[in-house]
Amino acid sequence: MSQNVDNAHFNMLEQQVRPSDVLNPRVLEALKNVAREHFVDNELSGLAYADTSLPIGFEQVTFPPVLQGRLLQAIDVQPEEYVLEIGTGTGYFTALLAQLGQHITSVEINSDLSEAAQKNLASAGISNVTCCVGDGSQGWPLADRIDVIIATAAFVTVPDEYLQSLAIGGRMLAVVGKGLDMSVQIIQRLTEREWQTDTVFETSIPAMINTEGKPEFEF
Repeated sequence: MSQNVDNAHFNMLEQQVRPSDVLNPRVLEALKNVAREHFVDNELSGLAYADTSLPIGFEQVTFPPVLQGRLLQAIDVQPEEYVLEIGTGTGYFTALLAQLGQHITSVEINSDLSEAAQKNLASAGISNVTCCVGDGSQGWPLADRIDVIIATAAFVTVPDEYLQSLAIGGRMLAVVGKGLDMSVQIIQRLTEREWQTDTVFETSIPAMINTEGKPEFEF
């Protein structure tokens, strides 16, 4: 069984992620280092490395590996950077971010998911993550401005509080739109009062809980 899982992990990288133009070596190394099967329910472990969304309970899903790789490549977290993640889920994407950045603060609205994520991260030996429980749909209080913000659910409009939370030179990855009409945007803070938005690619993911819009998503 272990050999089969190892093969599936290898094939995910070489047959799914790389051919999708995810070529950043640090992102590929993170995907190699984190065992995705440890972040899904046992009955779904056989599908852990399939390029598909998987249910994680509470009407939430984990993204397909290719999408996760493309998001990580787009935001390009650096080793010295501090990251705020909105939407911990079971902690897999958090674990990938933890491979890339200095420290990750991750917010999850569902306390049961946050608890599961903390156990998963601890089991994986990941210690540079602080998990918080709360509603991050409109913003999240921070002691200081932060280098990177990444939201794992879609906004119709990105809350201004998040833009204000970025350090100058910092950036946010947000999926913006409704239904099937969504795009991945990188919003960089250039100065105290100036931001630049670049659209990277189109996708469709579930909407942020407690914001406008409803998930229109096929698995």
